[in-house]
Amino acid sequence: MNNMSNYYEQQDSFLVAVDCIILGFQDNEIKLLVHNRELEPARGGLSLMGGFVQKKESLNNAAIRVLTNLTGLENIFMEQVGVYGDVNRDPGERVISCAFYALIDESAQDDSLLKIHNAYWVNINQSDRLIFDHSQMVSDALQILRRKAAVQPIGLNLLSDKFTMTQLQALYEAIYGESLDKRNFRKKMMSFDFLQKLNEVDKSGSKKGAYYYKFKEDKIHLLNADYGF
Repeated sequence: MNNMSNYYEQQDSFLVAVDCIILGFQDNEIKLLVHNRELEPARGGLSLMGGFVQKKESLNNAAIRVLTNLTGLENIFMEQVGVYGDVNRDPGERVISCAFYALIDESAQDDSLLKIHNAYWVNINQSDRLIFDHSQMVSDALQILRRKAAVQPIGLNLLSDKFTMTQLQALYEAIYGESLDKRNFRKKMMSFDFLQKLNEVDKSGSKKGAYYYKFKEDKIHLLNADYGF
């Protein structure tokens, strides 16, 4: 036992952190939740929200803590992006960070908590201004989201409970950064068999209006089946 204890003591120790890529959708734009870093190095720089992993805390629980404390929301959709361990990634200390991305409905968050943490939303295209390797984390998260959007409907965690097909297409166009053919998009979405058409019309855009849709109750668990958070 003593030999084993000495073995661990002889090894280098590192700090472990979590960084959270918190995404929302508003005004037909993908938004990223950020804050201005309050500590050196890079004080005042644009940063992702995150923190260090506590001694008796798993990586997942650390990310959940950060997300809940910041937004006031529970059961947030969250997925691990990757681990970032370049020796010089943080000039202040040797820090290995595990990045997670989370999708939230901006309208459901607690704005007072954002003010407490000095957090605010920016267009995801501003991620190139982020400190350290945070912009790479965002880029990697966006690639995951695009791959996921190609095989299943995205929007359960970013849109309201009911939405029009136009709103759903606007979300996809924001994710991919390009315009999509309306007819082909609708056909692909309906082929997933996750959407239910409602007998309710949104007439805010035209006199004829557009039907609302929602995700089928019996299919919702399949969308989050891989992420039991």
